[in-house]
Amino acid sequence: MTTIDLIKLNNLQLSGKLVSDELLLGIRTSKRSGIGTEFEQFRHYVPGDDPKRIDWKLFARTNHYLVRESATESNQQIRLLLDLSGSMNYEEAGISRLHYAKILLASLAYLSNRQGDQLSLYALQQGTVQPLVPAGKQAFQKIVSTLQAAKASGAWENQAGSVPEFSRKQAEILIIASDFLQVSDEWIRLIQSVAGPRREIVLFQLLGDQEVDFSMRGFYRFQDLETGASIELQADAIRDTVRERASAYLIDLEESLRIPHVRLIRVRLSEPIALVLKQFLK
Repeated sequence: MTTIDLIKLNNLQLSGKLVSDELLLGIRTSKRSGIGTEFEQFRHYVPGDDPKRIDWKLFARTNHYLVRESATESNQQIRLLLDLSGSMNYEEAGISRLHYAKILLASLAYLSNRQGDQLSLYALQQGTVQPLVPAGKQAFQKIVSTLQAAKASGAWENQAGSVPEFSRKQAEILIIASDFLQVSDEWIRLIQSVAGPRREIVLFQLLGDQEVDFSMRGFYRFQDLETGASIELQADAIRDTVRERASAYLIDLEESLRIPHVRLIRVRLSEPIALVLKQFLK
């Protein structure tokens, strides 16, 4: 299913499920087995197993002592962080960066919930990280509904280097969806401040083809989606400069984020989300 089709559904839970189902068709899940509530498989009874776990109805049919195994809840903490600054409203070919990020995070939330991981959601607004949905019961449903309603606006105004929400260096995975465009080094400072040996950080940098390739021709009005400032320019006249600066910026960002336990994944808005996640999970 294309990203446009997923956006038209206007249902993040369904979109996340469709992307996840497509992904899982080609990938074996790594769901852990143990004593839990969601049925996973049968296996032969071995000494030490609790006899209460034997499926006696199945024994009556097969004459084999078979134990029901299920997916156990994981202690893995997954924190999702969505950039809600104005530049996330950037759009190409009917796909906005914000819509793409929402479906991407909803799909990851669906996979993590299926795995039994502990989920929570945060947003970055005006440069400040804000908790939206804490870990706990019904977190997945709350995350999906919160993502559905989220709107992006404003610029990065907070210059504080610390992020109290991530001050605890607990074992977890922090997944951030953003364009990672910055005026100075605000994103780099934020990521450096929360990086640590017990926190794996995955950065999905979402970019449009024109932002990188800039193949536009003719006159255009270019607008800063965070400040609202605009200017009219001849695209042909600035093409080489834009390409050079974009390339230099992306190279510098990648070098600056070569930090232990930090992984930067560049994504084009034209790329199928299931394919992006498949490459991420390899």
